[in-house]
Amino acid sequence: MTENYTVKLDAFEGPMDLLMHLIEKNKIDIYDIPIARLTEQYLEYLQCFKEFNIEIASEFLVMAATLLQIKSRILLPKQPKAIAEEDDNEDPRQELIERLLEYRRFKEVSGILDNLAEKQGKYFYREASSLPIHHLPPENVSVNLLVEAFRMVLAANEEIETVGIVRREHYSVKNKMEYIKALIEAGGCVLFTNAFIQAGTKEELITTFLALLELMKLKTVIIRQEQSFAPIYLYARNGET
Repeated sequence: MTENYTVKLDAFEGPMDLLMHLIEKNKIDIYDIPIARLTEQYLEYLQCFKEFNIEIASEFLVMAATLLQIKSRILLPKQPKAIAEEDDNEDPRQELIERLLEYRRFKEVSGILDNLAEKQGKYFYREASSLPIHHLPPENVSVNLLVEAFRMVLAANEEIETVGIVRREHYSVKNKMEYIKALIEAGGCVLFTNAFIQAGTKEELITTFLALLELMKLKTVIIRQEQSFAPIYLYARNGET
């Protein structure tokens, strides 16, 4: 009974790949190639391809012809010195050696890149998604900053306040809310301090500030400050750009 067996032939990317395989397999010094032995083994591989009905690419046949040419040049008797003066120091294997060295360098770099690609393939990257941003009033202005700005308004008002007897007036938050909205509608926006220009007493200033906070709470008005220490502006929510 005949046992079934499988013969495996190595796959080569090209003739240079096959030559490098033979050099590494036989531990040949690439700078001193025994061209006769290398040519013999190369042709044996091509013969194996034929036996297994594997189509031989033309580049493999060209390399076989090149090896045979180099082998014949080495085996031929030396030409007279007068004729071969220019070729005295030329090694027929030199061009092949240089091509093999260059191929080996490319092969090493290719191996490094393959390893990097394999490692990188284990990572999955996802583009950053745009998450919804919910701004609570005041936008990009802290409450502490707004309170501090109002304190400055109060301080400025105290400096110009004169002593006298005046009739007590009553101010409502609702009226001041309408007043602030009218200011914003008139100019598209209004400087924070300008919202308090008409306020003459501390009571009116405080009422105006409470009205502003109420408008912010109702999301009718938003507060903006482009950068630190920049002026603070009031905008209508529906007029935001």
